[in-house]
Amino acid sequence: MKFRKVIAYTLASVFIAISLSGCASIDSAKVSLGLKNTDFEYIKQNKIKKIVIQSTRDPGFRFVISDQNAISDLYEVLSSAKVVSQKSSLDPDYILEMDEGNGTVHKFQYVATVGKTGSGNLYSDSKIYDVSRRIDNDIIKNFWNIRKPKDFESIYYNSLKKTIDEYFSGKDKGQSIGVNLIDDVDVGKFLLSADLEDFESKLKGKYENSEIVKENKGQYDTLVTIKTKGFKSTLYKAVVYFWDKKAQTEVKYYIFNKYENGAWNVSITKEKPDDF
Repeated sequence: MKFRKVIAYTLASVFIAISLSGCASIDSAKVSLGLKNTDFEYIKQNKIKKIVIQSTRDPGFRFVISDQNAISDLYEVLSSAKVVSQKSSLDPDYILEMDEGNGTVHKFQYVATVGKTGSGNLYSDSKIYDVSRRIDNDIIKNFWNIRKPKDFESIYYNSLKKTIDEYFSGKDKGQSIGVNLIDDVDVGKFLLSADLEDFESKLKGKYENSEIVKENKGQYDTLVTIKTKGFKSTLYKAVVYFWDKKAQTEVKYYIFNKYENGAWNVSITKEKPDDF
């Protein structure tokens, strides 16, 4: 009986060793094929005590992940990222800090989009990675306690574009136009670089000398500033200011959209709506 127990124990040990060896061989093969990197093994080794995620556009949007299951999920995403030589031309949307709890912090900047071929959307000071899965979709959205408003991208950008069209109807469309979203603090956490690039591209299709403001707001012939005043599942309110530098005049438009009968009714007026 004792002999049988010894045999069973030996066979179990051999099986476990073979299994572990097999996993190691598979991982090695993935590394050789470029399907896996070994740069994030410190996460797999449970060294990371917490991950701090900070929006680059909203200082108040910051949260901490300490759940080890979520941290393990992040490892699966990052370990499959490809190392590339060039980072994305887009501005980062988030800063990720992975804290080991002993003073060692691994800091990365992240662009919330799937990287273009040869272009990395996650990078540190030393390495650049092309992450093929959206970290913000897979990880971040499970932990933030602020839900993005209904149809945000469509309502926000399209309403702003229609307001710009309304203002420039009959005016010189060749002048320099700066669209200032920096001061729209209420929705800063929802603005992503990929969406901003898409909006700017569409805007340039009609207004060649237009762009989204990054720093010097005083350099444009017309400065367009949007300030959101409320965004709920069935209501969006905003004021859009047009500053004419040459004439030194300002014109205001009010966006007052309601979601009714399964669709958004878009209203853009110079007069302030009664229920605004």
